[in-house]
Amino acid sequence: MKITVIGSGYVGLVTGTCLAETGYNVCCLDVDPRKIEILQSGGIPIFEPGLEDMVKRNVAAGRLHFTTDVAESVAFGEVQFIAVGTPPDEDGSADLQYVLAAARNIARHMTDYRVVVDKSTVPVGTADKVRAAIADELAQRGADLPFSVVSNPEFLKEGAAIDDFMRPDRVVIGVDDERGAEIMRRLYKPFQRNHERVLLMDVRSAELTKYAANAMLATRISFMNELANLAETMGADIEQVRLGMGSDPRIGYHFLYPGVGYGGSCFPKDVKALVQTAKENGHTLRVLTAVEEANEVQKLRLVEKVVSRFGEDLSGRRFALWGLAFKPNTDDMREAPSRVIAEELTRRGATIAAFDPVAAHEAQRVMTGIAGIDFVDGMMKALQGADALLIVTEWKMFRAPDFDAIKQCLKQPLIFDGRNMYDPAWLREQGFDYHAIGR
Repeated sequence: MKITVIGSGYVGLVTGTCLAETGYNVCCLDVDPRKIEILQSGGIPIFEPGLEDMVKRNVAAGRLHFTTDVAESVAFGEVQFIAVGTPPDEDGSADLQYVLAAARNIARHMTDYRVVVDKSTVPVGTADKVRAAIADELAQRGADLPFSVVSNPEFLKEGAAIDDFMRPDRVVIGVDDERGAEIMRRLYKPFQRNHERVLLMDVRSAELTKYAANAMLATRISFMNELANLAETMGADIEQVRLGMGSDPRIGYHFLYPGVGYGGSCFPKDVKALVQTAKENGHTLRVLTAVEEANEVQKLRLVEKVVSRFGEDLSGRRFALWGLAFKPNTDDMREAPSRVIAEELTRRGATIAAFDPVAAHEAQRVMTGIAGIDFVDGMMKALQGADALLIVTEWKMFRAPDFDAIKQCLKQPLIFDGRNMYDPAWLREQGFDYHAIGR
């Protein structure tokens, strides 16, 4: 089976590379020549653990190809994955212009049967629009060619995407015809040797499943953040509450960690899109509206703690910021809480020394408008002369630092921990003024 992946961003590159790793011949298309040049030269335009080596291995084996030629990519694969961006529109809805443009390009160049697979996260009803766009282009050509449209949402965690793709807990396939269903079953057969992981369903249910899953995870995060703020006010320890909740098998421990809010390319965008989709269909999703509002407020939680300690005017204050990416093991700065925190601190007159082991370069690009922030190349260097340390991303290298060295670098032993990485009682015994979330 030959496979084409349209879009060589995060989802497209992981999808194409993992399929090639399984033995398929894959052609990845992108309209950005700079991105294709990087890939053809052996690099990758994103950070994802293990991905660069896998790309190099499959390019060398001749199973993975990259191109900017649309006609070539359409001719290559019987299966055409659409994995382009769906950025939020002004009203929060997903912008489908790139998805529909990809569908029309397929229709302009196809000469026989194609399975067109929506891999991008798209609202319910998108497959219908893709099907209509393809049919319209074929009609304009006067071509009567068969095709299937499939919804196959991705469930990849940034930082663990390869493992998620190669060992999926489920493969959701929305398809309305048997020919497309059989091809998708065959395509995913190498990924389910142990047990059946494919969930076949109608297209609209598959489209909604992706949004429903991300919305549920976002809900758990915002719920725990609100409980953490309450626990702090009432003198309870949210970590003990988390353990008590998570031990109930109906609840479990996943996504019950309080912090400074969620970010990234999925949760914020998908919650907004689902709320907007509901509005367009005459429904109000009150819980998800609250989830979104709670998350925006939570991003300021560390700033509130800093202001409570130092006052509203932070002029002359300098803070060390550990972690910039929205989560560890990625360089993704989209909707990262660090951006809101840095903007608020500098707006009040503070300066910042920021360190991230991976995302610093991307952070410099997206935070150019924030005056008063310096990006340093070492976690201890960020502490020099700082009034306090703020922890925003839970990188492993921050788990067991040299606390004696931290004391020597800071003006005072003061830590604001937005990810609850340390034991409050022990740190206070070591002489630290330690402020966590809900503890």
